[in-house]
Formats: sequence, structure tokens, C-alpha cells
Amino acid sequence: MNIFSRLFKIGQSEAHSAVNQLEDPIKMTEQGLRDLRQDLDKSLHALAEVKAMVIRARNEGEAFRAKALDYENKAVLLLQRAHKGELPTAEADRLAGEALLKKTENEAQASRAATDQEKFAASAAQLDQNVQQLKQTMSQWENELKTLKARVTVSTATKTINQQLAQIDSSGTVALLERMKEKVATEEALAESYGQIAQESRSVDQEIDKALQQSGAGKAAADLQALKEKLGLDANAQ
Repeated sequence: MNIFSRLFKIGQSEAHSAVNQLEDPIKMTEQGLRDLRQDLDKSLHALAEVKAMVIRARNEGEAFRAKALDYENKAVLLLQRAHKGELPTAEADRLAGEALLKKTENEAQASRAATDQEKFAASAAQLDQNVQQLKQTMSQWENELKTLKARVTVSTATKTINQQLAQIDSSGTVALLERMKEKVATEEALAESYGQIAQESRSVDQEIDKALQQSGAGKAAADLQALKEKLGLDANAQ
């Protein structure tokens, strides 16, 4: 691959990346719907024009057929007047012939108008089918747009929450909370340890006091016994 091809590929890649960044699903769908509406407007305008051509061809056909019938009636009247002697026979025949030629011309025009009417009607039917298809497509994508908006709302909210959770974890907040919990547990254990030590200290003091109290009570009893003996009040001595 030469340098120009490589540069072209790089340019293509950057262009595609830029396009992907610019392609907002909602905005692109709304733009697509606007384009469909423009197509629908054009199709409706074309359909109206073709239907007008159908109506015009039908009206022309009816007019030409009416003229053909009128010329035929005039030819009959000319021949009848000649038969009654009201017109010279030669003149009546000539004029009746001209009237019949006009009749033939108008019949041909009526036939052409009928052909045009059929052709325009077929075109109108095709255009009407296209219009109905466009309407159906627009209705479908209008519903799709509502769904897309809801999906984008949910995905945006989910992405925001996930980003926040990711930022919390990456910033060390979770680790900080874990350290705080560990510190509280350590403080609780230390407090319990000091409590045990204090309890042990109180127990030793109580034992000492008890022992001292017991020694004092024994001496007092001995002194009492000696005094009784001195006074001759010892029950055992009697």
C-alpha cells in the first residue's frame, strides 16, 4: 500500500469516527421522518396532479362523444331536410358528409381521451399505493421514535449511574469507606481490651481488700477471746 492509499484510509477512518460521534439516534430519526414527510408531500402533490389529469381526460372524452353524437344528429337532419325538399340534395349530401367527418374526428378524440384516462388512472393507482406505503412507514417510525426516546432516556440514566459508580470506585472512595470500617472495628476491639484490663485491676484490689478484712477480723476475735479469759468470762473455762 503506497503512502497516498494509507493517507486515504486514515482520512476515511477519521471521517467515519466523526460521523459516528455526530450521529445522534433521536436527531437522525427525526430527520428521517422529516425527509419522509417531504416525500409524502411530493407524492400527494403528484397524486393530485395525476388524478386531475384523469378527471380532465374523462371530461374531454365525454365532450368529444357528445360532439360526435351532435354531428351525427346534424347529418341526419340535413338528409331529412333534403328529403323534404327544404335543401338541395347535393348541398345536403355535402354538408352531411362534412358532419360525419367531424363525428369521426370527435370519436377518435374520445377514444384517445379514454386511453389517456385509463393510463392516468393506472398511474394514480400506483401513486396512491406509494402514498399509502409512505404513510404506513411514517406511522411505524413515529412509533419507533417514541420507543427510541424511551430507550435513550433509560440508557442515558443507566450510563450516568454506572459512570458515577465507576468514578466512585476509581477515586478510592470505596477503599476509604472500607478503611473507616476497619478503623472502627479496631477501636471497638481496643475499647473492649481496656475494659478487660480495668476489670482485672478491680478484681485484684477486691481480693486484697478482702484478705485485709479477713486478717483484721481474726485479730479482733483473738483480742476478744483474750479479754474474756482475763475477766474469767470464757465459756469454755466454766
